[in-house]
Amino acid sequence: MSVVMLSGPIGAGKTTVAQELKAISPGPLCYLEGDTFWPVFVKPDAAQRRERFRLLMRSITAASIPLARGGYEVLLDFSFPLDFLDTARKILKEVPLDFVVLRPSLEICEARSGARPEGTIADYSMYRDFYAMFEGAPRHEICDDAADARSLARRIREGIDGGLFRVG
Repeated sequence: MSVVMLSGPIGAGKTTVAQELKAISPGPLCYLEGDTFWPVFVKPDAAQRRERFRLLMRSITAASIPLARGGYEVLLDFSFPLDFLDTARKILKEVPLDFVVLRPSLEICEARSGARPEGTIADYSMYRDFYAMFEGAPRHEICDDAADARSLARRIREGIDGGLFRVG
């Protein structure tokens, strides 16, 4: 089948929208939520968090291959920045890839990050540069502060089915 990367900055609503996408999936589906993988680093070495982040992105992407080849659409819910797409394409080889970026306004992301079940972020200022890493791919972006998760999921599903988010 294929891999769908549902991406965006912290507070974009990825996991909430992913729950709605799971509900309307037309076929066999596997779901991997990237934030649940952070605890695998029980005793992180001295490497910077950025390097662990890149290692985690590569690992999650690679883990999706046998699932997709086994006939599942694989929904990856994680903050994959645009500069990871070339790496993802190389890892996945022939497995089709759709890339969707949820990118509400910075203000919305900041407000949501204060109420995250994964851990609240009291000061979003250190993530402003991270937010900018998701700009620059208008074909893959959904920037809508007013839409609810269900309507966003429907738009994404229609886009996936129509090939709008496919990465060559």
